[in-house]
Amino acid sequence: MLACPNSGFPEDFSRRQIGMTLIEVLVAVLILAIGLLGAAVIQLNALKYTDSSRMTSQASFIAYDMLDRIRANSAVDYSWGRAERDPASSASASVRDLDLHDFEANILGFAGASAKGSVSVSAGEVTVSISWDDSRGANRPGARETFTLTSRIDDESRGAQ
Repeated sequence: MLACPNSGFPEDFSRRQIGMTLIEVLVAVLILAIGLLGAAVIQLNALKYTDSSRMTSQASFIAYDMLDRIRANSAVDYSWGRAERDPASSASASVRDLDLHDFEANILGFAGASAKGSVSVSAGEVTVSISWDDSRGANRPGARETFTLTSRIDDESRGAQ
C-alpha cells in the first residue's frame, strides 16, 4: 500500500501561513509599550504625591513637637513669626528661645529656606503654622502648602507657674 503524501490536506495548505506576521508583532509591541508608559506615569505620580504627603507628615510632627514644648512651659508667651530675628541658641538663652530656635531649625531642615513658620498665642489658644513650597506636588510653580495646628492651653497651668 502506497501512501499519498498529500492525502487529507487541501492543496493550498502549502501557501497558507503558519504563525504571526511582522505587523501583528509590531502592533503587540506598540500595545505593550503604551501599557508600560502608562505604568511609568502612574509610578512617577505616586512618587510625587508620596513626597508631598511626607512633607505634610513632617510638618505635623514639627508642629506637635512645638505645641508640646509650649504646654510644658505654658507660663511663657511663645508668639513668634519667621520675619522676626532668630532666637538665640546659646547656653544662656531661655527655654523659650531654645524651643523657638529648634522649631525654626526643624522647619528649615525639612523644607529649606523658603519654608516659614509661626506661633501665635491668644487667650489660651495656640496656633502653630508651617508653610513650604509644594510646587512639585501641586504641579504649579510657586504653589505653597500650609499646615496649621490650633489647640487650647489650659489657663490653670498659666496661673500656677
